[in-house]
Amino acid sequence: MDEKKKDTDVEVSNKLESEVSEELALSTDEACVQYGREVMDAQLVLIKEKEYDFAPQFQELTIHLYLFGAIWKFAEKLDDPKNGRSHAFSAIHSMLRSDGMQEKKAQKQIELIEKMSRVEGGNNAHAVEMGYLSEPDDDSLVELFNDYVNDYQVSGDFWRLFERIKKTMIYGGLVMFFCAVWFVTLFLPGNSALSILAAGLVSAAVFVVPTFLVGLIIFKSKMKKAKQ
Repeated sequence: MDEKKKDTDVEVSNKLESEVSEELALSTDEACVQYGREVMDAQLVLIKEKEYDFAPQFQELTIHLYLFGAIWKFAEKLDDPKNGRSHAFSAIHSMLRSDGMQEKKAQKQIELIEKMSRVEGGNNAHAVEMGYLSEPDDDSLVELFNDYVNDYQVSGDFWRLFERIKKTMIYGGLVMFFCAVWFVTLFLPGNSALSILAAGLVSAAVFVVPTFLVGLIIFKSKMKKAKQ
């Protein structure tokens, strides 16, 4: 009887410890989310005032990396310092979901943040370091973006140029493809489906390849001017 009672007491104790651990993790994640919101409310106001012109993808990822560093440091000060990184990822995931992002996309963004949070050698990325070393109500996010103001590769101008050339290649190539298929089908009857498809692909390539080369020349010219 005594042994059974001891086993029962151990099971109850383990269950209580598990429940306490879950409650602790939940409260830690909630605190991290609240802190993350406070950081963003303070920092994004300063960013808007500066009116930076960065590529949207770069700006979003940089903000998330910075936020990850800030929450990571905050989480280490709570009751579970060894799991600061995991709490930071969990908090950002919760923030993305509450902002309306779909679960699949939010998970991919977390994976991207995790991948980009470290550089070669295992060191933290610059944006993560800036977030980790930040203090409440400072302008560290502005300082971070100031480091990239003269980097043309992440500028909004470069991104818009890239988007224009990409759309020109895609839509122009499709137009050429369908025009070639239509012409061969209508004026050169008797060709096989494979021949018609080949004609469309060749016509599309005739448009896409020169457009790509022109775009590459423009990119290199822009990069050269930016470096100068």
